[in-house]
Order: sequence, then C-alpha cells, then structure tokens
Amino acid sequence: MLGLWAVLTLTGALYSAWQGYGGREFAATLTAFAFFFLVTLLFAARGVEDRLASRFGAGSGYLLGTAVFLFYLIYALGTITFAFSRSLAVAALVFIPLLLAATAERQPPGVLQDFLTIIGIWLAVKPLPNPWGWSLSHWLWPFPGGRLAYVFTVMMCVNIALATFVLVRRVNGTGYSIGWGHHWTFFILAGFLAFAGIAIPLGHAIRFIQFEPQWSQLKSLPLVSLGILFFTAWPEEFLFRGLLQNILARATKSDLTGWWIASIVFGLSHITNMGFPNWRYVILASIAGFFYGWTWRKTGSIFASALVHAAVDITWHFFFRTL
Repeated sequence: MLGLWAVLTLTGALYSAWQGYGGREFAATLTAFAFFFLVTLLFAARGVEDRLASRFGAGSGYLLGTAVFLFYLIYALGTITFAFSRSLAVAALVFIPLLLAATAERQPPGVLQDFLTIIGIWLAVKPLPNPWGWSLSHWLWPFPGGRLAYVFTVMMCVNIALATFVLVRRVNGTGYSIGWGHHWTFFILAGFLAFAGIAIPLGHAIRFIQFEPQWSQLKSLPLVSLGILFFTAWPEEFLFRGLLQNILARATKSDLTGWWIASIVFGLSHITNMGFPNWRYVILASIAGFFYGWTWRKTGSIFASALVHAAVDITWHFFFRTL
C-alpha cells in the first residue's frame, strides 16, 4: 500500500508540476493530499486497523480525526485561504461524527448515531440543491480554483469514516481492503455484464443514455480510470456497501434486507444528479446498487464492488452520452 501510495502521489505531483503549479501553495496542497490519500490506502492493507486499535484503542480514531483537521490547517495556511469559518466547518465535519461514535461506542452497529453520521458524510460530499448554487466542497477547498475540491472532500470524508466506524465504533465486515480472492474474477465480470445487459437497453428506452463513443478521449483512459476508481467508486462503495449495507444487515439481522434497502438508498442519493429530481438516474443507480451490493456480498470486499462500479462509470464516460 505504501508503494502504491508513493507511485500514485508522485505521478500526481509530477503531472501538476508539468501543468505549471509550484511554490508554497502547491507544496501545502500536495502535503494535505498525500496525507489523506495515504490514510485512504494504508487502511486497505491487512491488519492496520487492528494494530492501531490494539495499541491505542478508540483513541486511535480521535488521533486520526485530529490529524485530519491539522492537515486541513496546513492546506489552508499554506494556500493563504485560511478563514475561521472554514476551519470551524471542518472541525464540525471531523469531530461531530467522532462525538456521535463516542456516545455509541459500546452499542452494536445500527444505532441512530451510525445513520446520522452516514447521512452527514454523504451530505458533505453531495449537499442538497440550493438556489444560490453554493457548494461546501468548493468553499472549503478554494485552491487551485476549486479544481480539487471534490477530490479533497471525498478523501477527507473517507478519513473521517475510517476514524469513526473502523477505529472508534469497530464495525466489522466492511471489506475495506485491496486484494483478490477465490472466484472474484467471475463475480466482478458477472456483476458488470448483468448490470450492462439491463441498464443499456433500459437507459435507451427511458431516453437517459445514447451510444456515442468518445474514441478521441481514450488517450486519457488510464488517468480517468484511476480517478474514477479511487475518488468515486471506492469511497461510495465504502459508504454504501461497507458501512450502510453492512450496518443495515446487522441491525435487521437480514443480509437480504440490508442489501435491498442500501441499493434503493444508493439510487435515491443520486436524485440531484443532472437536475432535481432526476428519477431516471435514481432507477438506474438503484439497479446498479443492487449489483454492486451483490458483488460485495459474494466477495466481502469493497475493492471488488468498486471495480464493478468503476467499470460501469468508465464505460458510461467513454461510450455513452447522457441525454
């Protein structure tokens, strides 16, 4: 994981430098990015959370939350975008989930605090539509020109979720790991092909998509694929499968109930995409959530479901146009 982190971070740094970024602002931004991305990947290595929890207990979650806040301050001060209002907002995003987790530390997964935290994390990434077009992520991460706002918000929220659910709440079975298991190739391909066999004709029938390959854009396939995998598919699978579906299944004592409810909630979470209310998006996203959830159940890993998720988004991005 450390090697993967080093390669991807160095690649991003070199690409940014090639694009003309430099100076103190760039250094502060890269430092914050490197930390958030390190935590995101390092926890996918086997046994990391167990070692931290055995040494520091629930305190490891509070230490991680504090580190997340401090690295935001490094970014804000280094890019000369510091403001008390922004810092208070980030402090709330970090420490309110940890406070909720502390009040439910000894209770089984599925208490009110768990669902409030999941809702809060999702709204931080995808806030409700408003008439002013205001975006929390662009407000918190204004440099460079808001172009990294979504990525930074996603990584910070993944870090917060890890601190809250993995270290403090000690929710088991999230599948937050990168690896490969028995028959995973079959489950990943089956999930993707089954969804494609339903979504493509249905998407055409409801006039949501149109086949329109972007052959000239395929040169950006490697970079776009990595971005989709790590900053869209991975965090969404962690939140909706590793946490929501997992916790719902435990709370209801039914894997099937957790699976179906999480799939529908996943679909409804996309209702603001490309105009509100976008029910066509909700329908297709719910079906997609069904197959992502099936892959997660069969493999026990968000890496497998994230690969299906990423394959769907990549295919959509390069071969279909949204109507």
